[in-house]
Amino acid sequence: MDFDLIVLGSGPGGYVAAIRASQLGMKTAVVEKAEIGGVCLNWGCIPTKALLKSAQVFDYARRAGDFGVRVDGKVEPDLEGMVKRSRDVAQGMSKGVQFLFKKNGIELIEGFGKVKPGKKVEVKDGKGNTKAYSAGSILIATGARSRELPAVKQDGKKIIGYREAMVLKEKPGSMVVIGSGAIGAEFAYFYHTIGTEVTLIELLPNIVPLEDEEVSRQLARSFKKSGMKVMTGATVESVDKRGKKAKVKVKTKKGEETIEADIVLSAAGIVPNTEGIGMEDVGIETEKGRVTVDDFYRTSVEGYYAIGDIVHGPALAHMASHEGITCVEKLAGKDPLPIDYNNVPACTYTHPEIASVGYTEKQAKEAGYEIKVGKFPFSASGRANAGGARDGFVKVIFDAKYGEWLGCHMIGDNVTEMIAEAVVARKLETTGEEIIKSIHPHPTMSEAVMEAVAAAYDEVIHI
Repeated sequence: MDFDLIVLGSGPGGYVAAIRASQLGMKTAVVEKAEIGGVCLNWGCIPTKALLKSAQVFDYARRAGDFGVRVDGKVEPDLEGMVKRSRDVAQGMSKGVQFLFKKNGIELIEGFGKVKPGKKVEVKDGKGNTKAYSAGSILIATGARSRELPAVKQDGKKIIGYREAMVLKEKPGSMVVIGSGAIGAEFAYFYHTIGTEVTLIELLPNIVPLEDEEVSRQLARSFKKSGMKVMTGATVESVDKRGKKAKVKVKTKKGEETIEADIVLSAAGIVPNTEGIGMEDVGIETEKGRVTVDDFYRTSVEGYYAIGDIVHGPALAHMASHEGITCVEKLAGKDPLPIDYNNVPACTYTHPEIASVGYTEKQAKEAGYEIKVGKFPFSASGRANAGGARDGFVKVIFDAKYGEWLGCHMIGDNVTEMIAEAVVARKLETTGEEIIKSIHPHPTMSEAVMEAVAAAYDEVIHI
């Protein structure tokens, strides 16, 4: 064998798995055809958050007068500068992963990898040369790409995906965003904030449809209050690119409507990267385009494993990382617990931000629980008022019979930094009474968690 473990893909699943495997004494290699760090680090999580921070800074500067700060001169967004900063941040993080590879003795094999029978990986480099490598185990972590809708074929110019949206050279005058999941909602917020006229279109009845319905409605209100057009229960029938602007034909309950826009951003989900990587030759089973795995990410073929966006579960970077760690720890003979997929936090970095974990209120009821629900609005929070961020709330859901914390849903300023309290508390089977009696510092946004739990148990003080 050339290696104990070969990992296909260096995204947050692949590179984390490789580092953990190396820590556990495995001779490890990673095959990567593009940038180190994968989509998340180079074209997803990290650079988008850099763009969103730029938009937030611009918004603060524009509203400086609200905080008693006088800004002389006109405040304008510099999209070129924002994009450059975003790319610099991504490149810096990619170099950081390269350093971690060297530190942990991980061999980087550059090229396009295909799995082969007999625990082998065939890699074709940029010059067309092919070389085969063998390993005791092979971990597939090839991630996903933007989904193309049949009626909205991307051309990279008038109809774009998230990659092009990250590096536009000029601010569009108008934009239609199709799909209001995390990617669509974040780009809609970014471009709207820097002055683009944005229309956000969602097929389902609520935007950010995986979130609790009250959270979805609050984000829609916040977006509309800022001047963004939001359309739900709407289907894009076609996009006509022949004129100077794209003409988007949208079907709603009220009939058909045509919206003209400089740019159409297709953000209707992702597709796993499972084609052309040799899985059919090996006999690895898939279901609905995703690789079938057990609790420790073993595929249907011995010695082959899969994690991240190509397997079941939420397509989240932190999810892939934990799957990778769980997988290689099991490989190394340790006894990790299977991941609890109902305790995986999700975050959306719009303004206001969204963070959630566990059951929504609707899901808890459908699962047969008798529930206690508590909610605390940020309009009643001293810190939120002082910070000028009164939109949003914290909502908690408990099992009325046994006190289990079933779910937590937040929308507001910096809530993505607050959700970990609920994740850890649920992991430790903390009761509502224990949260209420845990002293939260004042004044902080995190007090809203304690207050929401207190509201569920009729002990809330400040509302």
